[in-house]
Amino acid sequence: MGLRKEKAARLKLAVLDGTLKLIGKKSFDDLHVDEICAKVKISKVTLFKYFPQKEDILLYYFRLWCLRRAVELNDKPKEGLAGVLYLFDKLSEDIETHPGIILSLFAYLTDMKRTLRPFPVKTEEKKLIFPDVANVQSIEIQSVDQMFEKFSLEAIFKKEITKTSSTRDITQLLISLFYGSVVTAHVNQLSPLKMFFRKNVELALKGLQ
Repeated sequence: MGLRKEKAARLKLAVLDGTLKLIGKKSFDDLHVDEICAKVKISKVTLFKYFPQKEDILLYYFRLWCLRRAVELNDKPKEGLAGVLYLFDKLSEDIETHPGIILSLFAYLTDMKRTLRPFPVKTEEKKLIFPDVANVQSIEIQSVDQMFEKFSLEAIFKKEITKTSSTRDITQLLISLFYGSVVTAHVNQLSPLKMFFRKNVELALKGLQ
């Protein structure tokens, strides 16, 4: 990869890594740009060159979360309900590790004043995150919505879901559980998260079987 593009990729990843180390369990709103810049040792001008808004760091985290799932599924494919449970398991694991950023991300996704869009991830960033994955640049990043839709369709074909429901309706149900379970667990201080998430999914899918 070109030196300039590699430098830009490393900087973006360093900003995200610094943010994750700083935020811990606190809200992203309480984390100041000055703190991030000091942690990464860059200027505000440099930060805003790659992340025009501070909240873009949240969207970048989410896009890389989806990239990691795409790479893992490319290596060890899962189908149908196994894929659905896999996404919920990964979410529960990452909330345990980075509770502040995921709660802040989900809160940001509900902000009606924001125009939500997938944050771009360049080939150089993929290669830096996964240096041992030869074809990583060709692995497509799918949104959470797209992954759930794929798994829902597979579950119908595999007859894991037998009730007559559209793939879109099932997808929307799973997405509602994906975001809603996080909020419910936080409000009620529930744990362990993996068991709580799985129970929600199993109860919801029981009505479709």
